[in-house]
Amino acid sequence: MDNSGRDGKEGGGLRERKKRETKKRITEKGIALFLKRGVDQTTLDEIAAAAGISRRTFFYYFTSKDEILLSVLSGIGELLTDAVRNAPAGSAPIDAVWDALVSVCDAIPANDMIELDRLMRTSPSVQARKQAFYVQQEGEIYAALKERWPEPERSTALRTVAMISVGALRVAADIFTQEKGTRPMIELLEEIFGSAAKEIRSHR
Repeated sequence: MDNSGRDGKEGGGLRERKKRETKKRITEKGIALFLKRGVDQTTLDEIAAAAGISRRTFFYYFTSKDEILLSVLSGIGELLTDAVRNAPAGSAPIDAVWDALVSVCDAIPANDMIELDRLMRTSPSVQARKQAFYVQQEGEIYAALKERWPEPERSTALRTVAMISVGALRVAADIFTQEKGTRPMIELLEEIFGSAAKEIRSHR
């Protein structure tokens, strides 16, 4: 019996798992060094050494130190869009996004969110790309919503839901950081969503 196909799949799966593990290790070591020394004071060689890889291998996974921080944001974005796609049948679009925001924010410790935001604020280039990330995330949530509700006549409303949701997340994140996490992100999101809904209704 020819097992070459199965062996190839197993080998490919093992390689992909090792890649994920290596990328995760680089990210974790990089973040740890950033927290200890600062982004600008940490070198690529130090990150590579801490992760047990060569400088050349580092560039196989990331193009720069900034990419390590941004990859954390990308991971959060993927969790959000996956949660929207997997929302229970019968959910309204705004509820699907709300539940996704709650589940993702619930999974991230408050101290981690504060420290990550603090790190990002120390790098002007990361801050600029963070704003671009929000625009990208809005588009990805919109795409996920359209997969669930593909009717063309709902497209504009779904885009608005994505814009409001990402906007609320941005405002909540800013307040959360300013208050040093004294109030949970979910409480802030509830307040912002509620205020937006009240404002919209009062001008109908």
